Amino acid sequence: MENILAIIPSRYASTRFPGKPLALVHGIPMVVRVFGQAKKVFSDVCVATDDERIFDTVTRHGGFAVMTSTSHKSGTDSCLEAYNIYTEKTGKSFSGVVNVQGDEPFISPLQMETLAKTLMQDGVDIATIVKRASSVEDLKDPNRPKVVVDKDMNALYFSRSMIPFHRSGELTDPLPEDLPYYLHVGLYGYRSQALERICAMEESFLEKTEKLEQLRWLENGLKIRVAECNEPSFGIDTPEDLERINKTMII
Repeated sequence: MENILAIIPSRYASTRFPGKPLALVHGIPMVVRVFGQAKKVFSDVCVATDDERIFDTVTRHGGFAVMTSTSHKSGTDSCLEAYNIYTEKTGKSFSGVVNVQGDEPFISPLQMETLAKTLMQDGVDIATIVKRASSVEDLKDPNRPKVVVDKDMNALYFSRSMIPFHRSGELTDPLPEDLPYYLHVGLYGYRSQALERICAMEESFLEKTEKLEQLRWLENGLKIRVAECNEPSFGIDTPEDLERINKTMII
């Protein structure tokens, strides 16, 4: 997809899984697999890292990487620096940037395509992806952020709590089809000007409370357009997740 730069923020340090980007997923470093998936959709893909080991691994496998500061507080901040470096090195310009999660080695091309198309709609500054919740367990899991939207599919709020609260009674599985509870997938797309603007914003009260950076953007009055895409996700957060995928997923 032309006119969009896909950036994969990739840090070596991790509380739960140090060195995760270099962990082998069926024999290939995780960050290399993510890069390969992104290249199925985008002509321009860049890994943004603050670690030379990750930089060397990506370039050794034929990918493009840039070194970014170790002081960034979020992947979004890394994206802005990487965007500036990439455009300077290549001489290219882009209307939008897609922030691709570095811990989904089998990230769906359809998810990325859906996000990119949503980002390129008229009047959209920020776009993201959601999927329908399939169980009450998902809704109660604080590690699975939820989102509620307006009638035009603009995000109203993101939370680690179950939203909206179901006042009529306790929810049970299977979830009713007429109650669209959405889980946030975590892919973001930004128009280039919007990326610069949000990186200049100070941390907000809601962001610090829920530990969700997208709340900073809402709190500052920006709109986030949401697209539904129910492709399965296979994120790796812990060594146990990696072991399970290596044992059970056939590729």
